Amino acid sequence: MRIGLSMYGTTYAMGLHPRAGRKAMTAEGVMAWAMRAGLQGVELPDNLLAQSDLPAIARLTKEQGLYVTVASGGYDPAKLAEACRIAEAAGAPIVRTVVGGARIGGDRRPLAGRWGAFMADVREGLAAATEAAERAGVTLALENHQDLASEELLWLCESIGSPHFGLTLDTGNPLATAEEPIDFARRIMPHIRNVHLKDYWIYPSEEGFRLVRSPIGQGAVDFPALFALLREHGPADLPMSIEIGALEARHIRVLADDYWPEYPSRSARQLAELLRFVQSHARPAGDWRTPHEREAAPEAVAAYERAQLRTSIAYLLPLVAEREDEEEAVS
Repeated sequence: MRIGLSMYGTTYAMGLHPRAGRKAMTAEGVMAWAMRAGLQGVELPDNLLAQSDLPAIARLTKEQGLYVTVASGGYDPAKLAEACRIAEAAGAPIVRTVVGGARIGGDRRPLAGRWGAFMADVREGLAAATEAAERAGVTLALENHQDLASEELLWLCESIGSPHFGLTLDTGNPLATAEEPIDFARRIMPHIRNVHLKDYWIYPSEEGFRLVRSPIGQGAVDFPALFALLREHGPADLPMSIEIGALEARHIRVLADDYWPEYPSRSARQLAELLRFVQSHARPAGDWRTPHEREAAPEAVAAYERAQLRTSIAYLLPLVAEREDEEEAVS
């Protein structure tokens, strides 16, 4: 496993947010920052890479032993084929994408009565895009982007049935589809090709709970258990990019009557397990808003992002090194 950086958890600090008031960092700049921080790779947006010297990036990754993952989006085959072309030129073996459809927070109400047709379109688009990935020699890795549940991700993997199609596990997002993170990872494990390392603080609400970004290791996700699972069952040399959650809290309305109709059937036991997990990790009532939600100055938000990222790196790197030392001692 290699720990790297996704830009999306630091949109102010990296100049990606419209309010940031600064020029966005280049792909080369992000890679240099990651190396200075002791990280081993980056996940970069396809539109940022399209503006870069791709052969130079490929040489840098090879010389420095870094990984690069291409972050794209949607299920349009033409768009994803272009992302695969960029990945091939940049020496990136993985193209991550998301399908959307649900509002962030697992809310499928905008597609009430149409979710099945939407998923059929998603499968058709991703199947065609997988053919482009195969031609480019890369893997398309669909993320659980607070939209698709484990049942649907498994259906897509099994129905597409290609070694060039797999999944990006976002470690915090299972909570948005009412699933416990480690159980979710265990269910989709055979298909994991890429990982986003994300953690959340949980704040109960009258309709369910809110997910609020936290430094990795301080929230609800059990990372030692997750890493043990990935080491035992995941692919070798798995890219794992730190992606601290969004600046806006995600409201997961699992207690609302109209939350469930478009979801796969779940048992009462599954829901009880999820609610026990939420209850055991719930934080005291208080102001859950991030500095962005409190409309703090852009530089204050950027400083908040950088502080959470530094804390996350300080937690993760020793944890990974400790696991590696234990494995070496056993072998």
